Amino acid sequence: MNEQISMFIDDELILEEKIWFVKEVKENPIFAAETIELLHNEKQIRLDVVDHVPQFEFFRPNILEKITNFFKQPLGWAVTALVTFIVALFLTTMPSPEPVTKQNRFVIYKPEASRVEITGTFTDWKRISMQRIGDSGYWELMMALPKGEHHFTYILEGRQRFADPTILTREMDDFGGYNSILYVDGKI
Repeated sequence: MNEQISMFIDDELILEEKIWFVKEVKENPIFAAETIELLHNEKQIRLDVVDHVPQFEFFRPNILEKITNFFKQPLGWAVTALVTFIVALFLTTMPSPEPVTKQNRFVIYKPEASRVEITGTFTDWKRISMQRIGDSGYWELMMALPKGEHHFTYILEGRQRFADPTILTREMDDFGGYNSILYVDGKI
């Protein structure tokens, strides 16, 4: 197809090009015949599109009316209330998933101590006493910790705070000392 004919059909020619086009149609019978043929094709294409626009019906009004009328009746209200009750009962009685926890053993070597405690984000910063392991000088505590980041510190004799020497990730606390930062991956 000739590009000038296509541009003429699509009304994309400037005024000077339109003048040239009309002269070409007048002087060149082959060009004129091709133009007329393509114009007929364009007319046919446009008629097909316009004449055959499909009509879609997305819903049947009768069904929508029936549903609306059903819920206007007392039985409709009762069915709705029953379904709502069953869903609410199911949601309230369904057990919530247990958080994934991992047992963590806190161990510290303080043979001179008579009392060692631990406190941290996993205890809401409440102190928990650690247990002495015989006469070994070690203190321990087993705790199930959820997955995530936990900040904690040890407390010696109820007053001296110190970070876990085996955990290098630390942060300054509000008391001039350091808190250890423990990452729990949740894998058991």
